[in-house]
Amino acid sequence: MTQSPYVRPFAELGMADLEQVGGKNASLGEMVSNLSSLGVSVPDGFATTVEAFRRFIGDTGLAEEISSALKGLDPDDTLELARVGRSLRESVAAQAFPPEVEADIRAAYERLVDGREGVSFAVRSSATAEDLPDASFAGQQETFLNITGIDGVLQAVREVFASLYNDRAIAYRVHHGFDHDEVGLSAGVQQMARSDVGASGVMFTMDTESGFDDAVFVTSSYGLGEAVVQGAVNPDEFYVYKPALRAGRPAILKRGVGSKATKMVYTDDASVGRTTAFVDTDPAERGLLSLTDAEVEELARHALVIEEHYGRPMDIEWARDGVDGRLYILQARPETVMSRAGVQQRFRMKDTGTVVVEGRAIGQKIGAGPVRVLTSVDQMHEFVQGEVLVADMTDPDWEPIMKRASAIVTNRGGRTCHAAIIARELGIPAVVGTGGATRELTDGRDVTVSCAEGDTGFVYDGRLDFSVEETELSAMPDVPTKIMMNVGTPEQAFAFARLPHSGIGLARLEFIINRQIGIHPKALLDHASLEEPLRSEIAEATKAYASPREFFVRRVAEGVSMLAAAFAPEPVIVRMSDFKSNEYANLVAGELYEPHEENPMIGYRGASRYLSADFADCFAMEAEALRYVRDEMGLTNVKVMIPFVRTLAEADGVIALLAEHGLVRGENGLEVVMMCEVPSNAILADEFLERFDGFSIGSNDMTQLTLGVDRDSALVAGSFDERDPAVLFMLERAIEACRKAGKYVGICGQGPSDHPDLAQWLLERGITSMSLNPDTVVDTWLALAETGTQG
Repeated sequence: MTQSPYVRPFAELGMADLEQVGGKNASLGEMVSNLSSLGVSVPDGFATTVEAFRRFIGDTGLAEEISSALKGLDPDDTLELARVGRSLRESVAAQAFPPEVEADIRAAYERLVDGREGVSFAVRSSATAEDLPDASFAGQQETFLNITGIDGVLQAVREVFASLYNDRAIAYRVHHGFDHDEVGLSAGVQQMARSDVGASGVMFTMDTESGFDDAVFVTSSYGLGEAVVQGAVNPDEFYVYKPALRAGRPAILKRGVGSKATKMVYTDDASVGRTTAFVDTDPAERGLLSLTDAEVEELARHALVIEEHYGRPMDIEWARDGVDGRLYILQARPETVMSRAGVQQRFRMKDTGTVVVEGRAIGQKIGAGPVRVLTSVDQMHEFVQGEVLVADMTDPDWEPIMKRASAIVTNRGGRTCHAAIIARELGIPAVVGTGGATRELTDGRDVTVSCAEGDTGFVYDGRLDFSVEETELSAMPDVPTKIMMNVGTPEQAFAFARLPHSGIGLARLEFIINRQIGIHPKALLDHASLEEPLRSEIAEATKAYASPREFFVRRVAEGVSMLAAAFAPEPVIVRMSDFKSNEYANLVAGELYEPHEENPMIGYRGASRYLSADFADCFAMEAEALRYVRDEMGLTNVKVMIPFVRTLAEADGVIALLAEHGLVRGENGLEVVMMCEVPSNAILADEFLERFDGFSIGSNDMTQLTLGVDRDSALVAGSFDERDPAVLFMLERAIEACRKAGKYVGICGQGPSDHPDLAQWLLERGITSMSLNPDTVVDTWLALAETGTQG
């Protein structure tokens, strides 16, 4: 069969055909031709060629009309841009195809349908400058879903051609230096996967916020994927660890349940033909995960195959067909934001004030300015440079003004929605999925939008002070000790791992429990016997997991594995939970289980709590989570640390208890470290080190207990000083004992950052490592390097 100059089947295409069918269709052909044998399923289809587009506008006189209309157009004049764009789109959409072009499209359609009834198609644009490594045209033109019949396909192709003259597409080409006449357009006609009764989403082969490239980031929601791309829905989110996946081990680092309040489905409307519509998601489904673990890992394996084939980070759209149950890849394009990242900037809030709204943080920057609430793209001309754009959601029509915003805030959307993608592209902070920003924020109100405080983005009232620091991390000098970090927030792990480090010296399990669980562990175990409404509250919070107990174990494992994966292969020292009784009481249902203590700081905590019969089942869950991370996921860089061990008997008891739960010191490389924070630990350092693989000095508790100073009391705060001779005596005993035994000794706390003379003293005594809060790592690193040079 003679090859048509106007239409090409996907199976005959590859990246070498980019100039003829554009980036998107060339990539689809590339995957169909090369990756099908590796298990990557791509729905079949065909592409019109750029030659077909040239004939369409050239033979009909449209080319002259378009060139004349766009000559000298100022894209920042949004009213004129809208007028010209609308006129051009109407002309293109109404134009008939040249007979030869239409005949070839009809023939390709008939071959694809092959007599089947009820087959529906997606008709998408594919520009010759689209999806290139250094440009992102994705979403600039229109996509038409659930198109049936040849007449519907022909009209959808015309509409795709017309969308080359959307306002945002015109503006993007001007701002990025692309000649309107040189950008060719292809239309892809692809059979639809029935995700309208399944699920769909987007995945990236790297973390889009930090650039961490050992994880696949997957988003998922019910229904058609346009809902996720548009930001109309807050999807589920998953992280999958590539090394574990390649090793055939359990690989999911994180499962995040999105609200998924709405979904896009097929609809039948005789007046406009068969199209799509948004409907409310069944409330019973919203709290569940839209993918199984097996499906998440299968998608991630497809992502690895695609990334390996293209040799670069990729942005991939996928769908699960609700009829045949299979997973399909719909598109794949280069990831274009983090691949262009340069020197690290670190934004810090100097003060925090009243939070007006909060949502998902996009990027790690801070912006401030007056609010501008827009409910329609028709209001774009009102937007002024430097304002904070607030909208229900955005789509590509908003792009001409988004670059002028100091920050973006939306009611709806997740990390892969349109607003998030464009905010990253532009380097603008955005807070998406706030739920009520357009209601809570009003025009002219000054706000500060912070994405520099972790996974959650905050919109503060007023213009608040913040700082920006730039660090060329590749130029960091050598230091005379190991610098580790104190990290207890898994959602920030990938970003923190970009700082210079030798691992995590203190990962507080209680931080993970507080942030990712928030419920007292005994209440999860006793869930069936709790009274209402507490029982229903816990059931709702844990419904995405097999049981409340499974919820605890998996969530702890997720938190720990995120930290361990981010910092691998460096050690990650995880301290078992060290809540005091008053802190445990603050968890949901905590007051039902916790005693009232006059001084919880020296009460029911640490090793003594683990060894009590009342807490045995709770400790078993913590141990199970850590064993799963080490032995099943293969993250053996995790070390276990035991806090507040008062006596040698407690030390023996805890080591035996860990072994009962499968955490045997020395097996599979497991090291068990002890917090050296009670004076008895330093006094009997040699004996404690017979039972543990090293010390991590907790200078706060050691100072408090050595000097008899309540560190929470302002009345005696002036007496609290880690540099007191009595405290230094204890620290020196601990360090010397570790050095003599050839075992690890580190210190976790801000003493070395706050007191350069203490840091110097520790270096002289031979401390193995200093574990610092991330915001002090760079400054302390540079200070220690200078100290080492002077020494």
